[in-house]
Amino acid sequence: MANVVVVKFKRGCKPYYFSAGKYELTRGQGVVVETSRGLEYAIVVDPDRTVEEKEIVSPLKPVVRPATEKDEAAVAAAEARRPEAIRICKEKVAARELPMKIIDCEFTFDGTKVIFTFTAEGRVDFRELVRDLASVFHLRIELRQVGIRDEARILGGIAPCGREVCCAGCMPDFKKVSIKMAKNQGLSLNPGKISGLCGRLMCCLSYENEYYAAAYKKMPKLGSSVSTPEGKGTVVSANMLKMEVRVKIEKDGALVYRDFPLSQIGFRRANEAEKDGEEEKNPENPAEK
Repeated sequence: MANVVVVKFKRGCKPYYFSAGKYELTRGQGVVVETSRGLEYAIVVDPDRTVEEKEIVSPLKPVVRPATEKDEAAVAAAEARRPEAIRICKEKVAARELPMKIIDCEFTFDGTKVIFTFTAEGRVDFRELVRDLASVFHLRIELRQVGIRDEARILGGIAPCGREVCCAGCMPDFKKVSIKMAKNQGLSLNPGKISGLCGRLMCCLSYENEYYAAAYKKMPKLGSSVSTPEGKGTVVSANMLKMEVRVKIEKDGALVYRDFPLSQIGFRRANEAEKDGEEEKNPENPAEK
């Protein structure tokens, strides 16, 4: 186990571990840390946490110093320059007629470089654009291409649920999401209903997938024939939260729809072999005892 301080950088929700060293830090305090890009400004989100050694990338870098008033002023000044820098870059892109979309820019903490983030459908030759920008800012210029999911994370926004998009607010890393997750949860496969602001499948589909995947295996398939306390019927829908099955039953020439707990349903599972053509019986089904 190791005692570490947890920080987050200005634009991002992924936590990073550093050693506090001799400093006594508080939550919300600004600090200067050393990264692969050089010195950077970060915010303390947890001043004292104990984590497993395997969760740490050794060697653990220390906090260089708590942020001073001068550091805070430099960060504020760089943040104030962003809108104008983005506007200038967009103008240069339009003048060169480059097929790219500028979505963000960042001035490094030491003030020697400005990083522009963009999206594009393919590779873009931006060498002339770099020269144009260097002549304006008189700094080193870096252009970084990101994917459409990263664009949603950087720009943020309100998701269909009414909350901030997960990738910008509470999800440190992108998770793998598949259409099978939507099928397991019985959701509509209409892309407009299961896609996020980025146009990709919503990340939140993965949150409860483990539960739904397990429940899905216990449920009879839609359209399959099952036995119930009121006779044989056809599965119309399944509620995997309540573990209930809605069954269509024919009674006296009329169709009746009934909801039954899974324990009262008898059916043959698709992944099990048939036994002499006899339907598998649920041991908890009183109708079959």
